[in-house]
Amino acid sequence: MKLRKLATLVYGAADVELTPAAAADLRRFAALGYAGLPVLVAKTHLLTTATPADRGAPTGWVLPIREVRLSAAGAGDVYALACEMQTMPGLGAHPAAERMDLTDEGRIVGLF
Repeated sequence: MKLRKLATLVYGAADVELTPAAAADLRRFAALGYAGLPVLVAKTHLLTTATPADRGAPTGWVLPIREVRLSAAGAGDVYALACEMQTMPGLGAHPAAERMDLTDEGRIVGLF
């Protein structure tokens, strides 16, 4: 599995532990023909291991994957979420700043 290889070679983990939902997502994406896409791991900069108290670059730990998402239409990859985090939504075609302006009287318009 690509995810296991990434976890062991890059992060020094001994293995990967998928939640049942993450395992089901991977099976579904493979069945839909997306098994060949690159695999990424989304994690916080503080996640060196699964235990926040670990310091340095420990090895032999298990990387927990709680969810797997598909980005086929955009970046063209499968990304695994390794911890609780918020992901940013995609940007709209036109940023809100395009609708904002300043009147001659100094009033801001287009914020709402």
